Amino acid sequence: MLLASAVTVPLLLATAGCRSSDVFTGPDPLAGRPPLGHDVLTLQAVIAAEENLIALYRTAIAGDSPAAVRSRMLGPLLAQHEQHLVQLRARLVEPPARGVRGDGQSPRAQGGSGGGRPPGASTVGIARLRAAERASAASLVRQLATVSPALAQLFASIAASDATHATALGG
Repeated sequence: MLLASAVTVPLLLATAGCRSSDVFTGPDPLAGRPPLGHDVLTLQAVIAAEENLIALYRTAIAGDSPAAVRSRMLGPLLAQHEQHLVQLRARLVEPPARGVRGDGQSPRAQGGSGGGRPPGASTVGIARLRAAERASAASLVRQLATVSPALAQLFASIAASDATHATALGG
C-alpha cells in the first residue's frame, strides 16, 4: 500500500501538470536563511541607538563633576533607558552571540569597572545628553508608521520617555 502511494502521488502530479515543488509550500531548506524582515532590522537599529544612549549616560555619570550629583540626577534616567533596552531586546528573538550568556552579558561584562571613569573616556555634558534624547524621540516617532502596531506602541512609549528626559535635562 505504501509503495503504491509512493508511485501514485508523483504520477498523479505529473499528469496534472504539477511539479512536486508546487505541492509543498514553505521555505526552501536548501536556500539558506531568509532575509530579515523590516521590523527586525528596525528593532536592531533601535536597540543599537538605545545602547549608544546608555553609553553616553554612563560616560556622563563617570565625568569630571562630582559623581554624587551626576548619579542623583542622571541615574534614574539611565535606569529607564536600561529598562527600555530590556523591553526592546525581549521583542527581538535571535540566538545568543558566541561568548554571550543567556542573560545577554558577555563573560567579561560581569566583572564591573569599579564605578570609576573609564580610561580615555571623554566627558559628556547635559547639552549633549539633551540633544541625544531629542534625536532619539524624533527618530522613534518617524518610525511609528513603518512597523507593526505592537512595535509602534513600544516605540511611542520610549519616544515619550525620551522627550520627557530632554525636558528634565533642561530642554
